[in-house]
Amino acid sequence: MTISREQLSQASVLVVGDAMLDRYWYGDVERISPEAPVPVVHVKRDEERMGAAANVAANVVSLGAQASFIGVVGADEAGRKLQTLLEGSGITSHLALDERLQTTVKLRVIGRAQQLLRLDFETPPTHDALAVQAAVFAERMPLHGCVLFSDYAKGSLAYVAPLIAASRQAGKPILIDPKGSDYSRYAGATAITPNRSDLRAVVGSWHSEDELRSKAQNLRTQLNLEAIVLTRSEEGITVFDAAGDLTVSTQAREVYDVTGAGDTVIATLAALLAAGMTLRDALPHANKAGAVVVGKFGTATVSFEEVFGHSPL
Repeated sequence: MTISREQLSQASVLVVGDAMLDRYWYGDVERISPEAPVPVVHVKRDEERMGAAANVAANVVSLGAQASFIGVVGADEAGRKLQTLLEGSGITSHLALDERLQTTVKLRVIGRAQQLLRLDFETPPTHDALAVQAAVFAERMPLHGCVLFSDYAKGSLAYVAPLIAASRQAGKPILIDPKGSDYSRYAGATAITPNRSDLRAVVGSWHSEDELRSKAQNLRTQLNLEAIVLTRSEEGITVFDAAGDLTVSTQAREVYDVTGAGDTVIATLAALLAAGMTLRDALPHANKAGAVVVGKFGTATVSFEEVFGHSPL
């Protein structure tokens, strides 16, 4: 099933989750430090990008759909920078400000086109900030065609269950990128999109496709989900739903960086569901989007043309 740019432009997705700023320091590595056996990086340039749930919203917009983002940031320089990046990308942002929160930052040091080190800065949001987030959600959710929760285990979705219940009552498709080993708080969603390691943390290992099928379907039933969408890297994507299971094989491409590939997959699914496409029909397009983005460095997005080709307006 195909979709036009005009159809997609009318679709709107509400993204809720952990706001994060990705920073990159690029430099040359020409010697080893005399102080310790580590490379010395002479930093030549730096770059800042939206990360985590903010990158999910960026992917929705880059495809040509509309996105709003609800998250929590600190009253610091990183929070202000993230707000600027969101607004500059055409995303409607609703950021709760938490005076006691340090905005989550992932700083990656890059030398010779390789990541040498990552430094993480983060603190969990307070209850007051999450209460503000919930109030904004109640106001904005009815205005969107799909709700997407992007959980990076940084605390923004500590109270996600009532948000899922409200979205379901409103008849919205609900997609969740899950984290952790307890998925009970995601119960009642339309679909969750774990990767293989995410799913193993919940259901244990499997040794055959039949065993995977049984474990996935049992989990889907327990959580009252319509589907589980399993991203499987080189094995493609498999959806487990009431009709059984369907695997879309990955497209052979050079893998440069898998950072944020899951963001792109779930953003594509959400945009297409908001446009009226079924989950099974959206799956091949999401698979292609993921294959495109792993050919790019760092947290990245894909365009309408890269996923659907050139299409008339």
